[in-house]
Amino acid sequence: MHPINDNPVVSVGLMTSIEEVSFDLHGEFICDLSDNIRTGTFRAFVPTGTRRIRIEDAAGQNYFEADEITLTPQHPAASFTIRGIVIGLDFHWQRREDQQFSGALRLKSDAPGKLIVINDLSVEAYLASVISSEMSASAHEQLLKAHAIISRSWLLAQLQPWKIARGQSSLLPTIRELPDGSRELIRWYDREAHTDFDVCADDHCQRYQGITKATATTTGAAGMEKVQQVIQTTSGQVLSYDEAICDTRFSKSCGGMVEEYKSAWEDAEIPYLTPLYDGEKFPAEFALPLNAEANAAHWIRSAPAAFCNTSDRTILTRILPDFDQETTDFYRWQVTIEQQELQGLLKKKLGMDFGVIHRLEPVERGASGRLTKLRIVGEKETMVIGKELEIRRVLSASHLYSSAFVVKAEADSAGAPEAFTLTGAGWGHGVGLCQIGAALMAERGDEFTQILAHYYPGAELFRLYSPTGEKA
Repeated sequence: MHPINDNPVVSVGLMTSIEEVSFDLHGEFICDLSDNIRTGTFRAFVPTGTRRIRIEDAAGQNYFEADEITLTPQHPAASFTIRGIVIGLDFHWQRREDQQFSGALRLKSDAPGKLIVINDLSVEAYLASVISSEMSASAHEQLLKAHAIISRSWLLAQLQPWKIARGQSSLLPTIRELPDGSRELIRWYDREAHTDFDVCADDHCQRYQGITKATATTTGAAGMEKVQQVIQTTSGQVLSYDEAICDTRFSKSCGGMVEEYKSAWEDAEIPYLTPLYDGEKFPAEFALPLNAEANAAHWIRSAPAAFCNTSDRTILTRILPDFDQETTDFYRWQVTIEQQELQGLLKKKLGMDFGVIHRLEPVERGASGRLTKLRIVGEKETMVIGKELEIRRVLSASHLYSSAFVVKAEADSAGAPEAFTLTGAGWGHGVGLCQIGAALMAERGDEFTQILAHYYPGAELFRLYSPTGEKA
């Protein structure tokens, strides 16, 4: 791996397969189809049955019509606002927001009557948004530095020429017959193979919410200034391992134990994405490994000391974006699923009628206690499902916080469960950096280098390009 001269450009998919979008241009933009410079409020849509995008102003005047349209800012301070972007798609915090972005706005036709909204901008400008969207811009500087480096590393590891080749597609489930006559469905969800842009703007890739989150904080302009300083200080820095950019995964809360890569995705050993206790010394009252059922149950039903085990509202308010603060039980949580609700979820998510559900049985756990395989035993069907996100998806209308849970069935007088209570740990897949754990490390005085060394053992800092764009 060698240094490069330029700050790369990334294309971010903001909205896909939509019928129309409303947007405002703040400052002067020029369209690639015309020399006319535009500013103001517009609507873009694809007339029914066609594949050509039409842009109209607030008065309904038709400005441009083409298969693809790019609006490029004529000044660095120019920006655009997209109305009604869905954030947290399919997760428990899903909602719509108006969001403001820097860089170019690209509109591309998709299926007939549909379009895609794309934001083209430099990697460093993209990161200024990511680190203040994943965490609050008012968070500790050392946390923001660590996050800038891992967000940059993860992104570049998805792009050519640094793209890391993996095995089979994440979207294709593997179904096989088991010796007992039941079936097993294994599926994992990674960054989809986007063909029209590099990464999406939501949590399925990295949370990217434009320049809105960098400014809409209690510190206002000061928060934005801090974010820009963090990006400038760490510009071009990535984590590397064995001459390659690290695939630096992260989650909101590991629940006290960081998970290994293969528990969430394909069966690959990645040396810097390994299990580790999120603290100084593993507590003596618990036993390892946590993939042993008795050890996992004790761990999950308790609240062991760990970096991410905090209820300090002052710290959480400072580090978490506003909608993440709505989640207060991220370290340990409990959900009860009624029998009829569970049957309905399985029909919707798996397309199968299990009849009365008798048992939810752990089959296999990862090193953090997260279930990687779960057996669903029903009156009509029995199936093993995995991996962790598929389990979280199937057992919830949105997603469970994590797959690190134990099950208690509440039976009726006839012995059939009326409900299943899940007691769980953590928020997310738990692989790599634990955001809340890292935040507490920064609050106690750890430098960003110490945070990175804790969560990515063996990885090294490498400056791929310099802040000025000159070769490092």
